[in-house]
Amino acid sequence: MGSMDAGNCSCGARRNEDIALDLLKFVAATAQVGRPATGSTGFTAATAPKPEDHINQLLELYGRCLKAVGGKA
Repeated sequence: MGSMDAGNCSCGARRNEDIALDLLKFVAATAQVGRPATGSTGFTAATAPKPEDHINQLLELYGRCLKAVGGKA
């Protein structure tokens, strides 16, 4: 009965990570999270967000997606 050993647990965790990544991609694309703000004609952003800010937004969003997929609200 080795088919239900601890090795199968990592498959579920990996699957949740993949699902969370797909969810992150969807939400980020829909909400345009992590993309630099673009100014319209005649208007420019006062300060452009730093790349680190974009990375932090995406990492925070990924953590929230992983919690949502894992059912840990």
